Amino acid sequence: MIADAKSRVKETDPDGYKQMLADGREHVLVDVREDHEFAAGHVKGAVHLSKGIIERDIETRYPDKNTTLVCYCGGGFRSALVADNLQKMGYSNVISLDGGWRALKGSGLPLE
Repeated sequence: MIADAKSRVKETDPDGYKQMLADGREHVLVDVREDHEFAAGHVKGAVHLSKGIIERDIETRYPDKNTTLVCYCGGGFRSALVADNLQKMGYSNVISLDGGWRALKGSGLPLE
């Protein structure tokens, strides 16, 4: 299921994400992990919409389907599934962050 989703979604890694930041590309960083995972630590400025609720709440929070959404989870699997579903909902600029939180912790990005 994950490999199937990954075949349809755009992915980046922490270095690619840092390049997006350096280029000043407008986006929303979305942490799709569970509440307790987010509370234990996350990338500074990330919005929390867990995999269990994102499809229900995303259109209210971000109605513009052209919004660039960069999704991350623990390792890059849940975020790929979320990105695939968001694309099916009509979002055209969704990116899954491969490596997820495990890779982000060592990336040098500010964490909370």
